[in-house]
Amino acid sequence: MLSLNELKSDRKLINEIDWEMTHEDAVRLYLEWGNNWASGNYVVRSKNDVSYYFVVNTWKKNPKIYLMKRNSEDAEELAAFEMPQDLERSFLGSIGHNKGVYSIEGEVKNWLMKECGEC
Repeated sequence: MLSLNELKSDRKLINEIDWEMTHEDAVRLYLEWGNNWASGNYVVRSKNDVSYYFVVNTWKKNPKIYLMKRNSEDAEELAAFEMPQDLERSFLGSIGHNKGVYSIEGEVKNWLMKECGEC
């Protein structure tokens, strides 16, 4: 699994990231194919269709950001890393310190995009 520094050096992979893909959209697109027709421009047609996107997982003591690769058959964690402590505190406060898997948005998304050179 890649670290943040390893990910930052892989421009090809960074260029594959869909910064607008949410965890919820990925589940709907790849696991609930019957709902895809009304959702917009992207439709999954086969297992060759793939998306790369970030999530924040708060199930363990320290939240981690994961870069996910998902198709209709599998979800693979390609990179995992922690966010800066001040960002972590802010993020956890924004979700009420609840456990779960969250899409990136707001401060977390802005920080990630800056780290990956996508601003």
